[in-house]
Amino acid sequence: MIPENIGRYQVKAEIGRGGMATVYQAYDPRFEREVAIKVLPREMLHDPQFRIRFEREAKTIAMLEHPAIVPVYDFGEEDGQPFFVMRYMTGGSLADRMRPGPMSVAEAVRIFQRLAPALDQAHAKKIIHRDLKPGNILFDQYGEPYISDFGIAKLSETPTSVTGSAIIGTPAYMSPEQARGEPVDSRADIYALGIILFEILTGRQPFEGDTPMSVVIKHITDPVPHILDIKPDLPTEIEPVIEKAMAKDKDKRFPNTQAFADALSMVALGERPDLQPAPTKTVPAQPAPAETVRSPKPAGIPAASRPKRTGLWVGLGLAGLLVVAAVTVAVLFLPSLLRAAASPTATSSLPPTVTVRSVEAATPQPTSTSERQTPTAGEPPPAQPARPVLGGADLIAFVSANNIWVMNVDSSDLRQLTTDGGAKHDLQFSPDGLQVIFVSGRRVQAVEIESGTVTTLAEFPAADYLEGFAISPDGNQVAISLNRELYLVPFDLEALDQARYHTDLAAMEGCFTYTELATRSVEWSNDSQRIAVGIIGVNDTRTAEMVRLFDITNCDSANPVVLDTFPGPRFTMSGYNDNLLLPSFDWDGATLFLVNSSRRNDGFGNLYNYNYESHRAENLDPLGSTCCYRDARWSPDGTYVLLAYQDINQGVGSTTQLYYIPFTSIGTGTTYTPLRLPPELFANPRERPQPALRPARP
Repeated sequence: MIPENIGRYQVKAEIGRGGMATVYQAYDPRFEREVAIKVLPREMLHDPQFRIRFEREAKTIAMLEHPAIVPVYDFGEEDGQPFFVMRYMTGGSLADRMRPGPMSVAEAVRIFQRLAPALDQAHAKKIIHRDLKPGNILFDQYGEPYISDFGIAKLSETPTSVTGSAIIGTPAYMSPEQARGEPVDSRADIYALGIILFEILTGRQPFEGDTPMSVVIKHITDPVPHILDIKPDLPTEIEPVIEKAMAKDKDKRFPNTQAFADALSMVALGERPDLQPAPTKTVPAQPAPAETVRSPKPAGIPAASRPKRTGLWVGLGLAGLLVVAAVTVAVLFLPSLLRAAASPTATSSLPPTVTVRSVEAATPQPTSTSERQTPTAGEPPPAQPARPVLGGADLIAFVSANNIWVMNVDSSDLRQLTTDGGAKHDLQFSPDGLQVIFVSGRRVQAVEIESGTVTTLAEFPAADYLEGFAISPDGNQVAISLNRELYLVPFDLEALDQARYHTDLAAMEGCFTYTELATRSVEWSNDSQRIAVGIIGVNDTRTAEMVRLFDITNCDSANPVVLDTFPGPRFTMSGYNDNLLLPSFDWDGATLFLVNSSRRNDGFGNLYNYNYESHRAENLDPLGSTCCYRDARWSPDGTYVLLAYQDINQGVGSTTQLYYIPFTSIGTGTTYTPLRLPPELFANPRERPQPALRPARP
C-alpha cells in the first residue's frame, strides 16, 4: 500500500522497488518541487546492517555534492522507517535509452565526459561506487546524466565493512577483483564503465551466461571480446580503449576516470589516444577553503540604496594559509617565470612583464568595523595605480584550478585572489571595478581585488541549478538563471540577500521572466535593452544548446520578442550537428557574437564570429591551426578579442594559452604571441579559463 505522506512530502506514486529500498515520486510543498523518496522497507528494519547501509548511502552522497551526482535534499524517519529525499529524475535511465539499440560514440563521449569528474571526485574522497551499471545512470529533463544509487559504495580506507566478506555488486558489471572477493579501489569502477561503454556501443554485454555465477567466472577467466567483431563499423581505436578499461590486472587500467573519458574523446575525433601507462604525478593538496563573509553588499558596488556592510575580516589563520600559498606559488612558478622573462615579446600586444604575487601582499591588517572606511553612495572609488590599457581594458580575471586570478592586460602583476578551490563560473567585474563577481555552487559571491576578501551577495540553498548571474551595463537590473528559469529583476542587493527561492525572485516584480525553454548563461546589450540567453532547445528532435536573443524593452514575458536563435538553419558550426553543444559565447553588445563548438577537452573547438543582423557567420582561426578555441571575449571597446587556445596538432600534449589580439587583424597573417603565463597555470587541459575584462576608467 502506497502511503499518502512521508514526513512533509506528499506521495504520488511508487516508481521503483529493489532488494533494500522502495522509491516513491512525491511533492515537496515547502520548496514546490517534485522529489524522489527512498524508503527502507519495514521488513528490513530488523537487520541493523541494512539500516546502516541505507543511512550511509545518504551521508555518502551528501559528502560528494557534485553536479553529476543525484543530490540528496533531506534525510529523516517516519514511524521508525528511515528515508532520504533526492532530486526527481524525469529523463529515465541509461538502461532505458539503450533499449532501442546501440548508441553513437559521440553520445558515449558526452555521457562519459560529464560523469568522469563526478567519479574522480568520489574516488578522491576514497568512495568507490562498486555498482555502476546503466540502471544507476539517470537523466534529468534536459538529457544530462547523473550517477545514482551509492547503496553499496565503499569507503576504501574504512577498516570494517557493513557488507562483511560477501561479494557485492551486479554480476554483469563486476570487476575480477570484486568477483574474487578481494579489496577494491577506484579501478573497479573504471572496469564497470568499460563494460557500460561496450554495451552502449554494441547493445550487448561483453560477458553473458546462463546463471549469474557463470557471468562472474567469465569476468575472472575470459578475455575481453573483440568489440569490432560484434560491430565492425566502430572506429578501430575503440578496441584498445575498452581493453585497457577492462584489463584483468587493475594496474593496467586507466589511472582515473577522466583519462578513460579523454581517450574515448580522442577516438571520437579520429585521433589515436596514448594508452601507455601514465607517469605517477604528485598533486599538491588544495588549501583549506577560506571562510566567506555573508554580506548583502560589499563596499565598492554602487547602488541607489546602499545597505550597511557587515563583512568581517578573515582571521590570522587564513593569513597563514595565504603565506603558505605564496611560498607554494613561488616554488612552482619561479623556474617558468625565469624562462618566460627570456622569451620574445608579443607581436600584437604590449611587452609583458610577468610577476606573480599572492593577494595578502596587498591585504591590510584586520581592523574593527568602526575603523573600516566604507565609501558612501556617490563617492568616487579610491584612485588605482596606473595600469596599461588595451582594447579599453586594464585588468583580466580568469579561473585556474577553480580559483580566480587577476593580471594586467599585458599579463604583468599576476595575482591569485581565491584559494578555496571550489568550482566557479560567470566571472564579471562589479560596476565600480573593485570586485570580481562570480557564481560558486548555489551562491553568488564577490572577491575584492585588492584585499582578497570574499563576500556572499546571494544564495539559493534549494537550487538544482544556478547557472547565470549578469548585471546590466546600466547597473539597474540583473539577469539570474535559477533552475534554468530566467528572471530579470532590479539589481537591489538588499532584496537579493533575502531571496532564497524562485518565488522570491518572482516577487521582486522584475522586467522579464522566461520559462519556456531551459536557460543558462546571459549576456546584455550595451544599452541594456536586449539580452542574449544560452538556452537548451531542440534541433532536429534532439536536445541542443543554442543562443536566443530577446528584445526586452516592453518587459512582456507573456509574448517575448525573439530577435534571433542560433546556431540554426542560417548558421551552423563544423561538427555541431554531431555534438549539439555550445560551450561558450560572448556578445559585443551590438551585433557581433563570438561562439565556439566543442571538439576536444570538454569545450575547445572551432571559433566563429556571427552577425545577428545579417545572419552571416565567419569561421575564425587567428592562430592558423584550424582548432581549438574557447571562452573568447570581446574587449570593452570591441577592438580586441581575448581567447583561450589549444593547438589540436599537438594532440594530448597541447597546453592552454591565452591570447589578447586585435580583432581586425584576424585573417591578415599577423603572428600572435600568447600572454606570458606560467605553463603550470593551466595544467589541466580541460580547464575553463572563463576570462573577464575590466573596462579601464578615464
